[in-house]
Amino acid sequence: MNVFRQIVALAATITVIAGLLTGCGGNEKRADGKVEITFAGWGSTPEESKLLEELLADFEKQHPNIKVKHEVIADQYMDVIKTRLIGGKGPDVFYLDAIEAPALIETGVLEPLDRFITDDFDVDDFEKPMIQAFQQGNQTFGLPKGYSTLALFYNKKMLNKAGVQVPETWDELREASRKLTTGNKIYGFGQNPELARTFFIAQSLGGQVVKDGRANFTDPAVLNALQPYVDQHLTDKTAAQPSDVGAGWTGEMFGQGKAAMVLEGNWAIPFLQSTFPKTDFGTAEVPTIHGKKGTMAFTVAYVMNAASEKKQASWELISYLTGKEGMKAWASKKFELPTRKSVAAELGYDKDPLLGPLVKGAPYATVWSAGSTLPTIFNNFNNQFVSAYIGERSLREALEDAQAQANEEIEFQLYDQ
Repeated sequence: MNVFRQIVALAATITVIAGLLTGCGGNEKRADGKVEITFAGWGSTPEESKLLEELLADFEKQHPNIKVKHEVIADQYMDVIKTRLIGGKGPDVFYLDAIEAPALIETGVLEPLDRFITDDFDVDDFEKPMIQAFQQGNQTFGLPKGYSTLALFYNKKMLNKAGVQVPETWDELREASRKLTTGNKIYGFGQNPELARTFFIAQSLGGQVVKDGRANFTDPAVLNALQPYVDQHLTDKTAAQPSDVGAGWTGEMFGQGKAAMVLEGNWAIPFLQSTFPKTDFGTAEVPTIHGKKGTMAFTVAYVMNAASEKKQASWELISYLTGKEGMKAWASKKFELPTRKSVAAELGYDKDPLLGPLVKGAPYATVWSAGSTLPTIFNNFNNQFVSAYIGERSLREALEDAQAQANEEIEFQLYDQ
């Protein structure tokens, strides 16, 4: 039995024991009469950390009977969380990325939140794709704290100089890229040749990248959807990846003026405004592909440890942070977009010139989450896709190898249960 399956077995035992303890007075109080709950997350910027501490202080003020012990796990976050869950020392509440959610939900270590959720909490206010990422069956295992979608960032000066309108379709983007490219110094389009950024493109013709928990890269619909993306780099020579121009990521590539257009998330806005203040840029919804809208979404939820002996207090924290008041305070600094539609509207983000296109993408976004095997699948895709992207071999050859290797690893993992 492999290590992760040992986690599953032990976690199930811990959950049963914890359930018994909960019924026997698990909400023990401290000497000061308060119930202390632990809350874990990963590291962030000083500004984000300060805001979170302010929110936790406000929560404690509104809930004088609860004390929150906040812990930042700076490195190897999920490994640390899983190890602590095994040992029965997991936090009461913690962050969970959507890509990790399916596998952790399957282990049974997460507490379903449905019995805590009331009509007044207004769960329908959440952007549907974001909350669905943390649901299985008819149960909800996490509430998303915020999200980031992708939008088209475009350099206004470059487009005006070339007489190019902001593209609304992918064909228009490809044609605009031709007019915006200048040799090998300035490219019309900056690309990210990795699955997390191209997943929605790969499925734009109706193909499935992941099917029945297995890699499905050689689906003709997937190959045909990705080929134009590669062709724009190799054949048109109007697109490039950041390393082609000495940049670290497409946001930097765009800010340096080496790409006229890129697909980026809302995190790029403060970066560009502070690092490249002279760059006059705009955002627009991602151009449609074959007449359909599409984009990616990345989201993280607050989840509850099923072994927690302090479930009611833990829920009070989760409901505060993802309620309308707490989410408004968190989203007001624009670190993330609010997953509640009402909060986005109240803050005016849906009509904001830069944030508006990102908010509009939320209802139809493809969330970066597709079952428990996605980490294995995307690692193998990324390892091989780049060889096709730089022209070492055909897209079919590269993805045949990626698919075979991914599925071999998945079969081994299942066999080793």
